[in-house]
Amino acid sequence: MGKISLVTGIGQILFTSLIGYFIGILMGFSPVTAIYIAIALTFSSTIIIMKLLSDKDALEKLYGKISIGFLLVQDLVAILILIIISSLASGAGAGALLISTIIKGIILVAMLLPISYYILPSLSDFFAKSQEFLFIFAVSWGFGLSILFLYLGFSIEVGALIAGIMLSISPYSHEISSKLKPLRDFFIISFFIILGSQMAFGDIGNLIVPAIIFSFFILVGNPLIVIILMGLMGYSKKIGFMAGLTVAQISEFSLILIAMGFNTGSLSQEIVSLVTIVGLITIAGSTYLIIYSDAIFNRISCFLALFERKNIKEKDIPKKKYDYILLGYNRIGFSVVKAFSKITKYFLVVDYNPKVVKELKSKGIDAVYGDVDDCEFLEDLQINKASLIVSTVPEKETNELILDVLNIKKSKPIVILTGRQIRDALDLYELGADYVILPHFLGGEFTSRLIEKAKMNRKKYETEKNKELKILGERMKSGHEHPKIEKNHK
Repeated sequence: MGKISLVTGIGQILFTSLIGYFIGILMGFSPVTAIYIAIALTFSSTIIIMKLLSDKDALEKLYGKISIGFLLVQDLVAILILIIISSLASGAGAGALLISTIIKGIILVAMLLPISYYILPSLSDFFAKSQEFLFIFAVSWGFGLSILFLYLGFSIEVGALIAGIMLSISPYSHEISSKLKPLRDFFIISFFIILGSQMAFGDIGNLIVPAIIFSFFILVGNPLIVIILMGLMGYSKKIGFMAGLTVAQISEFSLILIAMGFNTGSLSQEIVSLVTIVGLITIAGSTYLIIYSDAIFNRISCFLALFERKNIKEKDIPKKKYDYILLGYNRIGFSVVKAFSKITKYFLVVDYNPKVVKELKSKGIDAVYGDVDDCEFLEDLQINKASLIVSTVPEKETNELILDVLNIKKSKPIVILTGRQIRDALDLYELGADYVILPHFLGGEFTSRLIEKAKMNRKKYETEKNKELKILGERMKSGHEHPKIEKNHK
């Protein structure tokens, strides 16, 4: 994802900042204020997008990977800008600032890299013996590195971010993240409360029009910039649209940048209030845009054809007809492929993860990247001509779409779908599914049949155990770990 992430991330930053600057100038803001506002408009919230994509099971989809890629590019640029602003606040000249920043950056990297790889893991091993010690160590590490960076002339925020990056490579990163989550949420809430308390409501009437204009630009203009850039790079209109919606809000970095500008005397309280209002509008608006992105795309897809090239990079529809088609290669699909392989060599696997598609092709299995939420893609696959279709995608709406496409084509292949709830299975059976897999119940059914068959015969259990160990070994090589589920402590 490196090339598309860099091109889209840097391109979006450049175009958004330039257009935002001219909008600010046209609205009567001073050049310095317009620059601050324009830069603030370019950054999108990685933490919010990660949460929304995770809820939609889209982190492993192509647009999810690209989105996280260019959001990380944004974060890196934001770090550099925060470093420059914090250094400028100290009164250093531009030339001296650049030289001193490079020198201090090289020294810090040279110091922190060996620490993160050789010393930090040993410290983590020692403190991980106690959950309380691990928590205290993580907090102390964050504050300690923040103070170190502040002492060396950088900002506290940059120090905290670097501390988090270093902790993320620890073998106990998941435990640290889980322990720090309540504290993180508390500080996020405190951060927004402090920003809200600084809003000047007396002049709110003067801020409404600029806030609406800037918010409209972020909610519509930013996604449009990404769609155009991704279209030029050869991606489909849907991938561009889905990725574009992830930049339809401003980031916590934007608010930190404006707060720093206010603290250095470059911005007035009115500008802090303006950007905070824009943040509230865009964060709320983009959340609903992402949640209902599929429905929105279906309504406007015909208008987005303008941004799609003829030769789409991720669209590689096979020409030949397949009797067996698997939609979604995952933990269930792994076993389905083994069954297909015993029946025929000519079957097709469709998955939304480019890495999985590449691995399957390397094994000699016909595979294609694709999003089965797209009815046009399903029609291009000619699923209506297949004899057996298996979908491991658990979303009810997706499975209903598959059945709709088949019904429109008046074709009757055997259709095996996957559901999450009993109600979903009953509805899919009513719509014409031949069988619905409910993964949560299959384990119990298999175990009960094993008990009925083996009873008290230990050798039969040993036979099944050896089979299971072989299968688990194959799954481990394929990276089929069960997804981790966070526990909610009440």
